[in-house]
Amino acid sequence: MPAARRTPPSPPDADPGRRRVLAAFLGLPALSTGALAGCTENRATLVEDESAELSVFWWGSPQRAEITERALALYTARNPRVTFRVTWQANPGYYERLATQAAGGNPPDLLQIDDNFLAEYAQREILLDLTGHVTDSRLDLRALPESLAAYAEVGGRTMAVAAAQNTPALAFNRTLLRRIGVPEPRMGMSYQEYLDWAGQVSRASDGRVAGTMDPSGDYRPFWLWLRTRNAELYRGRRLGFDISHVVEWFDLWQQARSARVTPSLELIARAVDGDPSRQLVVTGDTAASFIWSNQLADLQSHTRDELDLVSCPGPPAAHWARASMYWAAFRGTRHPDAVVDVINFLTNNLEVGRTLGIERGLSANLGVRRYVQQNLTDPAVKRSAAFEATLANRFGPAPAPPPKGHAKVRRLLTSAAESVQQGEATIRAAATRFVNESGAALAE
Repeated sequence: MPAARRTPPSPPDADPGRRRVLAAFLGLPALSTGALAGCTENRATLVEDESAELSVFWWGSPQRAEITERALALYTARNPRVTFRVTWQANPGYYERLATQAAGGNPPDLLQIDDNFLAEYAQREILLDLTGHVTDSRLDLRALPESLAAYAEVGGRTMAVAAAQNTPALAFNRTLLRRIGVPEPRMGMSYQEYLDWAGQVSRASDGRVAGTMDPSGDYRPFWLWLRTRNAELYRGRRLGFDISHVVEWFDLWQQARSARVTPSLELIARAVDGDPSRQLVVTGDTAASFIWSNQLADLQSHTRDELDLVSCPGPPAAHWARASMYWAAFRGTRHPDAVVDVINFLTNNLEVGRTLGIERGLSANLGVRRYVQQNLTDPAVKRSAAFEATLANRFGPAPAPPPKGHAKVRRLLTSAAESVQQGEATIRAAATRFVNESGAALAE
């Protein structure tokens, strides 16, 4: 029997509203209020005593699909009674497809999820609570960085396991900087030092290159910046900052625009669609931009210039070991022990680590990570891994995963920042609206 049976990916689609996704799950009999009240987790027999076909669903590229199916095949080779039915697709429309599967009564046993939905799915009891499996070591997380394991806990319960680790980073174009004679950005630069550096780039290039992308609407550098102000993006289910923080953040980037160290609005609009070939640090329109650390190799594939990474401005301790995405189990699965055993295998097996590489990010398991890094050959992948290794001993404590409403807060920040960029709102008006609407989104 083959290890995996593939369902062809569906075409990209528009993501649904959160309510449609959750309604599909919450409508399942296994998740109804009556079914859950007073019950304990449904236990499967031991993996070796049962045959099980587990459905698995993730988003990603064809490359991710190929290596993930190879990793699952390694599990079946060791556990022939467990096989897999896999479904995958591009990121756009992923959660809509997940909702469609749930509405049809076929939710996946094992699914990839990100921190946009982790806390909400956990609080609504859509996900299998893995805490007991961790306690009895059937799910072994001892080799994960403490903060990375903690970033999968919701209300003190382990609700998922990091599939890989990444962190926000500043990507810079080394070739361009050498060409115009400007030094590379360095770890630990303050934001003012960073903007002064960006000004050097703009002057040295006679205005042809902007020093930095404008990240005022990007929640990743905003969150890190908040941590330098003893604030957080969230405190529990509430905002961890106030209007004055947003005003200061927007004003910082308004000054950068006035100093002409950021690109034009036209260039920014071209780059925000996520296409790596259109990112301004790739096209040479900016010397630096804010990305996820594991995206470096993808960006590098679209330019002959050499790109590299450094930590975002501010102290490195503002960063933390973040799960780029998670593996989680559906609470209604008929094979909970088998699913947990698969997650454990994907997390801790050396051969799996070598197969998956760092396509999703660095391996969550530190031992597997060291093994994988020793066998890397692609220069850009090696630079990405080296960046994470450099930060490893400088990470600060991990915050809790974002609460319900995080995706909407992200969109609201982008909208507020754009209204300031385009002169449609004053900084204080945009900041006030953003805080008020974000607070309401978290309270829904």
